[in-house]
Amino acid sequence: MSYEKTGYLTETDLKKAKLLPSQARFNKGPVVIVECVENIPCNPCVAACPKKAITIPGAITNIPQVDFNICNGCSLCIAKCPGLAIFVVHKNYREKQAAISLPYEFSPKPDKGKTVQALDRQGKFVCLARVEKVLDAKALDRCAVVTITVPKKYYNKVRSVKYK
Repeated sequence: MSYEKTGYLTETDLKKAKLLPSQARFNKGPVVIVECVENIPCNPCVAACPKKAITIPGAITNIPQVDFNICNGCSLCIAKCPGLAIFVVHKNYREKQAAISLPYEFSPKPDKGKTVQALDRQGKFVCLARVEKVLDAKALDRCAVVTITVPKKYYNKVRSVKYK
């Protein structure tokens, strides 16, 4: 996979690893994307999923798998991932906007209604985004979860935000 050389995942890496839902599933509603490609002993995402949509077949060192037909995009798994590798994408959040919920470990946290810079997997600027919701780290017992809205064409590109 290219991330071993570049340090970041590409959409091609994710497709090869079968970690992305189909376009039909993206269109259906919010869905989790687990961008975990390392064989490490980790499974908090499995325990966090109330629908049992995330599983790790076989050994605990295997890559998590998502049953996209079961996942309802609740986002409870995002804060539990120590690798910050889980996102929820709602492609059709609004007519012209997608919503992306992502882990956020920086301080200060952005406030609802603020504008932030939406970044891609490489940390490059994609577009401006609006903060829709911030779930506090203390309440989640891990990192905070920030939900932003972006133009629909960026729904599968944005994976972090820069605030201030």
